[in-house]
Amino acid sequence: MSTDFTPVDPATLDWAKVDGLMPAIIQDAATLRVLMLGYMDRDALDKTRASGRVTFFSRSKQRLWTKGETSGNHLELVEIRTDCDADTLLVSVRPHGPTCHTGATSCFGATPGNFLGALDALVKQREQDRPLNSYTTQLFEKGPRHIAQKVGEEGVETALAGVVQRDEDLLGESADLLFHLIVLLRSRGLSLEDAVAVLETRHAKAVEKAAG
Repeated sequence: MSTDFTPVDPATLDWAKVDGLMPAIIQDAATLRVLMLGYMDRDALDKTRASGRVTFFSRSKQRLWTKGETSGNHLELVEIRTDCDADTLLVSVRPHGPTCHTGATSCFGATPGNFLGALDALVKQREQDRPLNSYTTQLFEKGPRHIAQKVGEEGVETALAGVVQRDEDLLGESADLLFHLIVLLRSRGLSLEDAVAVLETRHAKAVEKAAG
């Protein structure tokens, strides 16, 4: 069944300007890292929207090509947006495996990204795989109650560091608190992205209230 994942309207795009091939910048939804650049014709865009997996028009193969159709490293669609000139797409994805054919995360090498998003994704993987001798695995095995206790302890230590300790100590305790909070969220089937979404909603309401 077709599902419209995106707010972009293909009919509003300037296909003539790009000779029918729209540049598509692929960005990791969690880390905001740029992963690759591809091209979509109208059929590729329609298939991407309908299937939820990113499909390009391959200029070398001269056909539609769904990323990962051979390697299995597909790109799960989150959202598609267009730029102000309606001639370039920004495609937000959740990558399943490395994006680059070299095995690298990004075709652009060590591109900047949101480390907290990357850490959240790593914790999610740890929760699924439960590798041996991993501190994160030990936390998940002990359950949400124990993890919540750790968050409470780290919160107290962070507060104390903020009052009576050095900046270095405050930063260290803050890092511990953030890590354990991410693990707690994952233990409840939630993500850091979910918490950030709540902040974004609150901010939008505050801006709307101030403007109104």
